[in-house]
Amino acid sequence: MSRSHPSADLQHADSATTAPTPSTSKKRRLRWLALGIVPVLVAGGAATAQAHKSVELEIDGQRHELSTFAGSVDGLLDEQGITIGEHDLLVPASGTSLADGADVVVRTGRQVTVEVNGEPQKIWTTALTSGEVVNSMYETGRAVTVAASRSLSGGREALDMPLVVDGAADVVADGTTTRVQLAGTAYVPDALEAAGVETSATDRVAIHPGDDATPQVVVTRVVHGERTETEPVGFATVERQADTLYKGQTDVIQEGAAGVLTRTFSTVTEDGVEVQAEKTGEAVTTAPVDRIVAVGTKERPAPKPAPKAPSAPAARSSAAPAPAPAPASGDVWARLAQCESGGNPAAVSANGLYHGLYQFSVSTWKAMGGSGLPSQASAGEQTQRAQALQARSGWGQWPACSKKLGLR
Repeated sequence: MSRSHPSADLQHADSATTAPTPSTSKKRRLRWLALGIVPVLVAGGAATAQAHKSVELEIDGQRHELSTFAGSVDGLLDEQGITIGEHDLLVPASGTSLADGADVVVRTGRQVTVEVNGEPQKIWTTALTSGEVVNSMYETGRAVTVAASRSLSGGREALDMPLVVDGAADVVADGTTTRVQLAGTAYVPDALEAAGVETSATDRVAIHPGDDATPQVVVTRVVHGERTETEPVGFATVERQADTLYKGQTDVIQEGAAGVLTRTFSTVTEDGVEVQAEKTGEAVTTAPVDRIVAVGTKERPAPKPAPKAPSAPAARSSAAPAPAPAPASGDVWARLAQCESGGNPAAVSANGLYHGLYQFSVSTWKAMGGSGLPSQASAGEQTQRAQALQARSGWGQWPACSKKLGLR
């Protein structure tokens, strides 16, 4: 005889289903008190023979052959102690006459939480397996997944629905897809075991629809960890007065060094990709070191006036002229520049008054024929004008360094 099998029925939690009869409208769930073959009393006579029927009753995938005298589907359910709930499926519908050889199908409605297009929803379904749930919704154009991680820690009882019954499943984990054939009523742990995939307590497992109607068990590796970030902390410059240096002169006593600021984050990664980071701490793990600079406070001596030119040529003396001082060698000027500016042609004093290799003041520089700032001139020009200044006014223009170098 031919049998009809209804497809899985999916309903939102607030949607209506096939209306139950008045006698069952107040009953919430499908339940059966006892399931078995009801004893049939066979009596003689044509009326009794016509009332007797052989039917098949399928309850959530389990089929039972029954003998009954019930004249309707409702009578058969009452005879077997079965109540139809608000979200259950009954085929044929309540109120239908029961014929010999009839096939009556009952599916229990259950509420499951799924993600539809990325949004969590609660739906009612009469599907027998979670594979049917995702595939039936996928066929309607909705991308749906069913969370299955709870089955891993709580055993099969923690997952309300089987994955498949005598069917295939694809296990997707660590970048690999493995198809497994499962016999009988199989659950998510059965598919993972068949594929040789182990999971941790933090991993996320979900059931996805497959393009060929094969459900996919997708394992997402979730790792909770910690990482740090660092950034430099700037150092300060501290000036200290020094009476051993002339005003405008500086000397670096201690070089500065940047410190380190460390931030700590609690992280969550999914399949190696960070999806969440929460800052848990921040501290300076290496303190910066101040830059210490000595700044001169000693007054510079006034420059000696240039000698006046004679108004008339002096009479030639019969005595021999005094010998002229020997010109300073280049090494002397290099040592003088090193003493005054550290040998830096662009050096400028902290107060901005003295410039260049030989720490010219701007007024003295211009008096010696220079233009602009001394620190902007070439090293050669600075040395040339410093030599001219020394020839005119002596080594006293650099009192501290010339004395230090034994030039006077």
